[in-house]
Amino acid sequence: MRIILFDVDGVLIHGYHARPELRRCWDKNLERDFSISRDRFAREFIQGPFVHSVLTGKQDLKSALARFLPTLGHTGDPEALIRYWLENDSCINTDLIEKIKTLKSSKKTRLFIATNQEHNRAQYLMKNLSFSDYFDDIFHSARIGHLKPNREYFDFIVKNLACEQEEPPIFFDDTPDVVLAAKKCGWQAYEYKNTDSLLENPFVREILTTQTPKHAPPAIVHFSSGAEGKN
Repeated sequence: MRIILFDVDGVLIHGYHARPELRRCWDKNLERDFSISRDRFAREFIQGPFVHSVLTGKQDLKSALARFLPTLGHTGDPEALIRYWLENDSCINTDLIEKIKTLKSSKKTRLFIATNQEHNRAQYLMKNLSFSDYFDDIFHSARIGHLKPNREYFDFIVKNLACEQEEPPIFFDDTPDVVLAAKKCGWQAYEYKNTDSLLENPFVREILTTQTPKHAPPAIVHFSSGAEGKN
């Protein structure tokens, strides 16, 4: 059984992408819908407490928003914004999911998610978007306590999957720096650009070119209306 891991944003989800021209921003109507400055939210919250505390599990998203939003003059319930964020950052890459169905049905793989993510969205991806139908587990940064591309992030996964003595994990991510870091850890890592990127790995290519999906889980419900939020 080969272990294969996939990133979320820019890979499983059409949202925040390493390449700006491919981004689908969940917050494009933030000012219209919540009277919150999109620029200030990105600059002061996303690049501040979200990246430095929330994504590493040091601070809960709701608590961080409750402290931050009043500085923008917003006194509404943070949970309403969280729901909006999750729902609008859920444009599933259905083409990739079809390939993942084939990999899963081969019975030759163990599939996982490897992502920089806070707890709320990690749970939302697995339960609300039904990613648990395809993936055995999600390794997200808030759970691990470190962000990709830090070495500690990859070491945590290797230890938890007990794959030190097995063939190296196969990993697809849209961010070149993350791909390079994974390679330095001994992983077979590839920059994901589209589903053809999967064919760069010989093991994956053999499955995808010789097998037709059988008894795959039902298609994932596609929630969509925008996107962004990494990784």
